[in-house]
Amino acid sequence: MKRVVSISLGSSKRDHYFETEILGERFRIERVGTDGSIKKAIDLVRQLDGKVDAFGMGGIDMTIRAGDRKYFLRDALPIARAARLTPMVDGSGLKETLEYKLIQFVDSTILKLEGKHALLTTAVDRVGMAKGLVECKADVIFGDLMFNLGVGIPLRTMRQVEYVARILAPLVCQMPFSWLYPTGSKQELRIPKYRNHFLWADLVCGDFHLTKRFMPDKLPGKIIVTNTVTADDIDFLRAAGVSAVVTGTPEMNGRSFGTNVLEGILVALSGKRPEMLTHEDYFSLLDKTGFKPRVVHLSAMGNNTETVQSRT
Repeated sequence: MKRVVSISLGSSKRDHYFETEILGERFRIERVGTDGSIKKAIDLVRQLDGKVDAFGMGGIDMTIRAGDRKYFLRDALPIARAARLTPMVDGSGLKETLEYKLIQFVDSTILKLEGKHALLTTAVDRVGMAKGLVECKADVIFGDLMFNLGVGIPLRTMRQVEYVARILAPLVCQMPFSWLYPTGSKQELRIPKYRNHFLWADLVCGDFHLTKRFMPDKLPGKIIVTNTVTADDIDFLRAAGVSAVVTGTPEMNGRSFGTNVLEGILVALSGKRPEMLTHEDYFSLLDKTGFKPRVVHLSAMGNNTETVQSRT
């Protein structure tokens, strides 16, 4: 049996595991939260290194993207380096391709995006989403300064995002990650801000924890495009009046996992090191598995209607 373990800086309340079969292989897929403890994450990686087929790094990215440059996050490096034998992925191998295709899927099947208003929590770690929204001619607000740094300045073009990222990324990457992103129990805290931007948007895209943390109590009729949502998250969004939730990763035993988990599954299936896999390799593996985006329409009666099957 192959085993993929996502070790996350997020809350342990969101832990989950299940077993399934993918392309004839039995898999045990696990998500383990460390409640914001980098030390615990490192210890877990060291304990499991060489005993599992792939690690996912959850709740933190390895790098920040600034145009064609990548900057390593200081707090992510010791977690990544603790894995000496087992491949470690953070989802970035899939984000640029999978999430780009996800936006195209939304445009072709759910809502024609040309001229529509889109709020993207952050573009530096969601480059595929950002490119997809721009190419579909959506009117986009990029929230990198607002959602990560608390600076209430919306960015309106990718050129602005790249300019700001080139200036700030070398400094931001040296900051404690908990200053930039909610970890552990902080993921349960809500601090509604930027209400006008949320209500302006027809769809809200990007990281779910940032969306949930800052969104107003009600988002009537909005479409949420994200990943890593649990059944409780779906209930929360239904109560807020959201019309639909779309995730790039499929539903797996009651929840959708992050791209780091899906990338870990694909790496384990390939039998190769992540650095040996191209975008084309990932797409070939995705086609073989039959993994599809997940769409949940949230009805006024409180029932979920899945319109896209997780696997075909």
